[in-house]
Amino acid sequence: MRYRQARRNSPRNTSLILDWVHIVIGVLVVIMAVAAFISPEKNMFLFPVIFFLAAVLNMVNGVYRYQQSGRDKRRKASAVGLIMIAVFLLAVMAVSAVSIWRRG
Repeated sequence: MRYRQARRNSPRNTSLILDWVHIVIGVLVVIMAVAAFISPEKNMFLFPVIFFLAAVLNMVNGVYRYQQSGRDKRRKASAVGLIMIAVFLLAVMAVSAVSIWRRG
């Protein structure tokens, strides 16, 4: 039982999950960005979703990098930077959503 639990949380599995998160969110962002730029008036609601997905991606990267940094202060600082970018993107998402919903 312990072997299975340790195996499930191994860095290999974590990096595989991180790769899949990158692929899925990247594909979703590209599809939504193309749709939003082809017809911006119809697909205006996609802009906050794109910002949200970018924030999620940065947050996941920041948390993963922070967990993997150990005692290295530079890696921790870069992880905190990614988390701060994620918070900024969440703020941009909120401003974008409010401006779109006020307009509509």
